[in-house]
Amino acid sequence: MARHTHGGNIYQYENILDFSANLNPSGMPEPVRRAAVSGVGRAEHYPEPDCVRLREMIGRRLGTGPEQIICGNGATELIFLAAAAIRPKRALLFAPTYAEYEEAFSAYGCECRYHFLREEDGFRPGEGFLEAVTGEYDLVAVCNPNNPTGVLLERDFIGRLLEKCRKTGSLLFLDESFMDLTGKGENASAELFLSSEQLFLLRSMTKTYAMAGLRLGYAVSGNRELIDTMYRYKPSWNVSVPAQAAGEAALSERAYLEASVRYIETERRFLMESLKAFPVRVYGGTANYLFFFSRRKELKEVFLEHGILIRDCGNYRGLTAGYYRVAVRTHAENEQLLRVFGQVFGKDEISRERG
Repeated sequence: MARHTHGGNIYQYENILDFSANLNPSGMPEPVRRAAVSGVGRAEHYPEPDCVRLREMIGRRLGTGPEQIICGNGATELIFLAAAAIRPKRALLFAPTYAEYEEAFSAYGCECRYHFLREEDGFRPGEGFLEAVTGEYDLVAVCNPNNPTGVLLERDFIGRLLEKCRKTGSLLFLDESFMDLTGKGENASAELFLSSEQLFLLRSMTKTYAMAGLRLGYAVSGNRELIDTMYRYKPSWNVSVPAQAAGEAALSERAYLEASVRYIETERRFLMESLKAFPVRVYGGTANYLFFFSRRKELKEVFLEHGILIRDCGNYRGLTAGYYRVAVRTHAENEQLLRVFGQVFGKDEISRERG
């Protein structure tokens, strides 16, 4: 069965520099790494079935009860568990956005409809999206900041969207997997609305703490019936001992996260300014990745020849060939990416585009 192709598959290449996966460029914090290694030492035992201690720690951080929280083997597992529990008949999604929403909902018989984000609006939803939310939708899925565009919606917009969902009886499925890496959560995160039964909030520790191989995410909702139903579908030991240990350690890494946000902001600005020298159109975003367009449709293959893997976004619904995404990585790696941009386009092509 064919599935949507994601970034981060480095295993089919040798000596590749991966700009296709959007992880914290600071790398896994050393205390988190040590906790994971310690967890391997205890791996002859089964994991704690429902991540009780980890959920308690997350609950204290969010100011909510652990009974409102469920942990998963990455955020993607939780998307599929939520789809199994909700069984929506009809859902409204952005296009483009993370493809796993459509895959998960469709797998359980849902009819997915789309609000196409327009380039001329900077791929930002406006009043038209709020108007599109009607009682015909059981579920409205939003990624904030959106993947792959990096567009961040302010809390006021999310609050209005949540109120519209309350009036229409729709569940707001809100994915904030990249929120912690924006540094904008104070003005954009929906944490203030966690008591709402209309809200399902998804987070990814995988991306925030650069632990993609360990896999860890969590979801929170004031809808206890939904969370309880997800538990009935969840495998007993879905989060490994090393992943739980890493997650518990990660929640104490406040200084690391603050430093990471500053670093990402500096490097994102550096990349955006530097890419102005090339014949590409970069869209401003707030996440740890940049979304851009080029007239050249074969950039992924060309960059691979130079040892760099970038994300070809042509397979996102609502996009065409020529759209790409690159992660914000370390300064040295970002400089290497820019050198390859210079080699790929060359002086003649750059001059021709400017002329």
